[in-house]
Amino acid sequence: MLDHLLVDLIAAVQESFDRALLERQAIEERFQVDVFLGDVSWETSYSLPGEGQPPRVRVDLSIDWPTWSQTSYRSWSIGEVPAEMPEAVLEVAMRIQRLAEAPSADRVLAVLPTETPPIGHEPLVRTSTTVEEVHGEPGDDGGTKEPAVRWAVEGTYEGSIRFEEPQLEDPEALAPIADALTRWISSTLVKLADLPLSYHPPDPADAP
Repeated sequence: MLDHLLVDLIAAVQESFDRALLERQAIEERFQVDVFLGDVSWETSYSLPGEGQPPRVRVDLSIDWPTWSQTSYRSWSIGEVPAEMPEAVLEVAMRIQRLAEAPSADRVLAVLPTETPPIGHEPLVRTSTTVEEVHGEPGDDGGTKEPAVRWAVEGTYEGSIRFEEPQLEDPEALAPIADALTRWISSTLVKLADLPLSYHPPDPADAP
């Protein structure tokens, strides 16, 4: 049985992102079930509108619904008092990509704080920052099929949303949590996009 609370949370996040005019990267969206452990996860990616493909800045969001939360929610739904209230585990990766030059990590970290404003009751905490350097594959003519070198920077945040009884009873009570997440993501994407960095152009093959 798939608990509707996770579906309600996903719907609240999607609606909040849509209201903020963020653009969903449909090819990146996944809904997965661990058949061995029973954990359920949803992954999605959004960008600022009009960024082209791939977008310059992107957020990758993962929401995990562990088995113990499933059990806790079921106990509550049949009138029992669970030992712990259910929670959803969040991972948010803020990403700058398509960079034409090696980025200054300090410049990027200046707009990626060590923790977010509270999402629910607790903030998400930045756990790692990764700088990628990708070399293009050689083409048939001896050149490369894509830019010879491109860079990306990704800052990852982790945390959880612990639900309270009003949120279990009324899905509408999830909206403030989703909106707090959306406000921080939207403002951070704009700050990242405003950094004075050099980018490769979008892939013309993906142009509309």
